[in-house]
Amino acid sequence: MTVVTPKFGMGASVLRREDAAFIQGLGRYTDDIQPAGVLHGYVLRSPIAKASFTIGSIEAAKAVPGVHLVLTGKDLTHLRDLKSGVMQAQPDGTKAPTRDIPILCRDRVNYVGDAVAFVVADSRALAQDAAELIEVDYDGEDAASGTATALAEGTPLVWPELGSNRAFTYHIGDKKKTDAAFAGAAHVTRIEFVNNRLVCNYMEPRSAIGEWNVGENRLVLTTGSQGVHSMQYILASVFKIKKDQLRVVTPDVGGGFGPKSFVYREYPLVLEAAKRLGRPVKWAGDRTEHFLTDAQGRDNAVMAEMALDKDGRFLGMRVELLANIGAYVSQYGPFIPYIGVTMSTGVYDIRALDVSVTGLYTNTCPVDAYRGAGRPEAAFLLEKLVDACAHDLGLPVEEIRRRNFIRPEQFPYRTQTGRLYDNGEFEGHMDRAIERSEWKAFPQRLEQSKAGGKIRGIGMATYIEACAFPGSEPAFVELNGDGTVTLKIGTQTNGQGHATAYAQFLSEKLKLDIDKIHVRQGDTDELKAGGGTGGSRSIPLGGVSTSRAGEDLANKIKRIAADELEASAGDIELADGVARIVGTDRSIDFATIAKAAKNPDDLKGFGEFVQDECTYPNGTHICEVEIDPDTGATEIVRYTIVDDFGVTVNPILLAGQVHGGVVQGIGQALTENTIHGEDGQLLTASFMDYAMPRADNVPFFHFETRNVPSTTNALGIKGAGEAGTIGSTPAALNAVTDALWRAHGIRHIEMPATPARIWAAIRGASPT
Repeated sequence: MTVVTPKFGMGASVLRREDAAFIQGLGRYTDDIQPAGVLHGYVLRSPIAKASFTIGSIEAAKAVPGVHLVLTGKDLTHLRDLKSGVMQAQPDGTKAPTRDIPILCRDRVNYVGDAVAFVVADSRALAQDAAELIEVDYDGEDAASGTATALAEGTPLVWPELGSNRAFTYHIGDKKKTDAAFAGAAHVTRIEFVNNRLVCNYMEPRSAIGEWNVGENRLVLTTGSQGVHSMQYILASVFKIKKDQLRVVTPDVGGGFGPKSFVYREYPLVLEAAKRLGRPVKWAGDRTEHFLTDAQGRDNAVMAEMALDKDGRFLGMRVELLANIGAYVSQYGPFIPYIGVTMSTGVYDIRALDVSVTGLYTNTCPVDAYRGAGRPEAAFLLEKLVDACAHDLGLPVEEIRRRNFIRPEQFPYRTQTGRLYDNGEFEGHMDRAIERSEWKAFPQRLEQSKAGGKIRGIGMATYIEACAFPGSEPAFVELNGDGTVTLKIGTQTNGQGHATAYAQFLSEKLKLDIDKIHVRQGDTDELKAGGGTGGSRSIPLGGVSTSRAGEDLANKIKRIAADELEASAGDIELADGVARIVGTDRSIDFATIAKAAKNPDDLKGFGEFVQDECTYPNGTHICEVEIDPDTGATEIVRYTIVDDFGVTVNPILLAGQVHGGVVQGIGQALTENTIHGEDGQLLTASFMDYAMPRADNVPFFHFETRNVPSTTNALGIKGAGEAGTIGSTPAALNAVTDALWRAHGIRHIEMPATPARIWAAIRGASPT
């Protein structure tokens, strides 16, 4: 009998198993959970950006009926601050001192939203009302709020004892070699720009529930996260306890994008309150708190230069980058600009590099990883610079890229930052994107726009990113008594479709319908270790481990079936939840096999893939825009993506990841901006002022892959979770700039290229 290949295996376009529950409102998020006797917490936050303060009295708040606890900084001296351990070495070999985040501020606040007190009451509304009765005397001071001006003379110091707003200094590259390249250059192109600050804005605002399990003498935290094990590790350090004295549980999560990786103050606060009160304590943030307090992204001021020879070939590159990290050093904050600049040379054969990074303190919310975490910033810098080089030399933007791509025969290729690319065919996906976008027919479309009173532009970005960083993600599978299979793995779905993708790997190995495969994540009691989700690591690492675990379990199932059927294990095949002797109708189903096992370990499979180097997905994005010069409104009329993700696990899930990332990138390019006043007040603290991309800001995308399997990853997978964000921002802004250049000679516009900015730029220019 021939075994039919399962329709759910790797490479199949399987619809997401998760969606039915979410569409029907059956998801179970943290705020849906209501433990018996739960109390509610509210954080009193600073209304000003920089001040010393004293708390006069909390007695009025404590006296309100229904209030159970009021905590201030002096009540939490037994807890450690939230620390970052990722400060990189400076040029002199030292690591800069950090400024850690106190659970509650003690006598100073450093940004609007800084935590001052925590009130626990019968309801959130009651806790909030009581918090307003706390007497806080703020002695306000001038604040430092701007990235470009943080080091300027006269700018107030966030941490006066440091003598500067400089948080750290990094350097990558060879200054002497780069100076020589510039000295011998036929031409040098220079640009300056701001990579605007973003607020993440996942659909589900953060929330957390703390519980004290008296019988087990341990704390329990329930919260939306991107990995429970890092939460457990950090919080155990905060409380100075062993890891097994804290359980962390994550139910459904409505988006993560990086900022839900971090431990925020509210998590130790609900745990501390629950232990003191002996009752569960919930904190649920609202959208304003999200804008004020959740780690934000990007926020760089950049100067970049490229040295070129007379034929337009890149000789060397210089970058000076100012990276705003906010008022405190967040969990991965110092690492984000560092990892970004390691991708400075992108897909190009640039032999000399000199990059300086200066981290800056400002009186603003801390900045940390946001989808792409440094790599979108690097790609935007480079692709904006490459376009500027093309314009300066009078070369087509595709031609200057073609002349400078790393060629296939140069792989494996070591970059000037030490990155080792295993492979890539960059010209191949650029040419395919040019073809699919009908690039050569753009002049005809341009004339049509002119006839309608519009201006039109086309832009591209050819990007590469580093993801699926070295390491592993072990997978554990088990055959259950009912014939189903359970996978336990330490990554954490935030909406990416893990329950579908992981099940596909197992379905392929076990020849089992994916509806009979259960994926378990998000509980430190079920799994003792895990790396979480971030850096597009879940499928490249966890997927390979899952495949191997499935193969291990399949072999064990075959051995048990062989014993029961009195056959050789080599004669057993699996299909549709049964094991049978090849060429016969003699079979035994998985449930019966589970009952026949003599040892529980015979029903368990294990897999672990250890990856020694990153994977490097890459691709070309081409964006075409039409702009109304009378209003400055931009419409994206075409968008083409050709990506190299190595090997595709599920085309539908992949397209969804790419589409979402592209929209986020377009948001940064055209609509989103986080603005602080000179006094540090956040002026864009709601959706009334912070412009999220909407459906009418984006077109239907053409997306396809031109894959070159990774030689680093055991299954050839390169990772795809962040790639859409990395390619889209430079493609979109390059398209806008192209339109403005063609019609009005405008060479530069800052992000976001809003209608107001475009309108003002056009009014300030003369038609070409």
